[in-house]
Amino acid sequence: MQKLSRIVTLSLALTLISGCSYFGVYKRDLAQGNLVTPAMAERLQPGMTRQQVIDLMGSPLLEAPFAADEWDYLYRLDQAYDGVEQRRLTLTFDGNRLASIERHGDFSRPPALISERGIGPTETTDEGRGNLLDTLAPDDE
Repeated sequence: MQKLSRIVTLSLALTLISGCSYFGVYKRDLAQGNLVTPAMAERLQPGMTRQQVIDLMGSPLLEAPFAADEWDYLYRLDQAYDGVEQRRLTLTFDGNRLASIERHGDFSRPPALISERGIGPTETTDEGRGNLLDTLAPDDE
């Protein structure tokens, strides 16, 4: 009887412990959108052509559906154990020339994933663009 009560107590304790969040679920940072570094944002100048902007920044994530003269470069980093970092760069064109640049968010430092893990546009060539498809994995460095 004493052995049975120990087994039941141990089973109950293990069941209760397994339901605790002590061994929490693994989460990872989720980056979405156009990766825009401070250096890329600083190189933008009014008067640039659309093709020069695409060569520097990559294709925009959003083009205004009713006005083809506005491009939006959005970046959102949902940090697993912190908050959400968002950046938005809105470029307005007059014809084929860049007329104005609006920055929303903190462009004074690189996004957290770049500084911590070393991912981002390739720095070895001028072909590195601002979208997430042209990134280096930490193992590729």
